[in-house]
Amino acid sequence: MKLLFDFFPILLFFIAYKFFDIYVATAVVIVSTFLQVGIYWMKTRKVAVMQLITLAIVIIFGGLTLYLHDDQFIKWKPTVINWLFGGGFLASQAFGRQTAVERILGGSLSLPKPVWQRLNLGWVAFFLCSGAANLYVMSHFDRDTWVNFKLFGMLGLTVLFILLQSLFLSRYMIDSKAPESTDKL
Repeated sequence: MKLLFDFFPILLFFIAYKFFDIYVATAVVIVSTFLQVGIYWMKTRKVAVMQLITLAIVIIFGGLTLYLHDDQFIKWKPTVINWLFGGGFLASQAFGRQTAVERILGGSLSLPKPVWQRLNLGWVAFFLCSGAANLYVMSHFDRDTWVNFKLFGMLGLTVLFILLQSLFLSRYMIDSKAPESTDKL
């Protein structure tokens, strides 16, 4: 459910683009991202750093797109966000006591430190590859294809990565319903 909530501004961007143009869609994504962060804050009374960074980049790159009437800025936004997150996750591994992914998921999972590090590096690779994929699509295809990729391609890549991550983590999950062994030597 959170994944859908996170993609809500992108969905609204897509709809506004299909009915209007890139500039209306950019204004819609700015407003909807601001509302998304506001709604999250009202529900939890906190906002994650990743959400604030995303909001700031949406406002900056979206604002430049509208002010300069140049869609290249909004096209660069996914790459900048993904590469910043990738860099942040990598820095957390190099300089922090916990990796970024451990800070995010640590309340839900108990994993050995090497597993947290591998999982974190997986997220780093995902963010870097997602940013590169956005650059490739925006550079080699028309605007309509880029908008479709931004919604369907990025969502598909994210869902695929989460599924692969779940498979990776499944070997570390403990089945609480499994009976204890009664074998005696």
